[in-house]
Amino acid sequence: QVQLVESGGGLVQPGGSLRLSCVASGSIFSIYRMGWYRQAPGKQRELVAIITNSINTIYADSVKGRFTISRDNAKNTVYLQMNSLKPEDTAVYYCNVVMQGTTHWGQGTQVTVSS
Repeated sequence: QVQLVESGGGLVQPGGSLRLSCVASGSIFSIYRMGWYRQAPGKQRELVAIITNSINTIYADSVKGRFTISRDNAKNTVYLQMNSLKPEDTAVYYCNVVMQGTTHWGQGTQVTVSS
């Protein structure tokens, strides 16, 4: 069993910042990739950012230059620093971990950007 626990979501004004965290626990073996996806109401889940075990990163075009993904392998934790937030960033953000050919999801954390 693998558990992913996200934290750090909340309500923030446009232009503000939030930092999401996701801790993986349980039967953790050789995590290959960690990342964040998001799903806004009425829309499909979409990639936000991913980071591999070789620290290669991929970002959605909509967040490039504003969001930064990082990971702490010793803590099995992935972070998403979100700056210059926009109302269109409002969504439930899901942590994603890929290891040994299996994919695991967190339960999600709500991010709301509104004045």
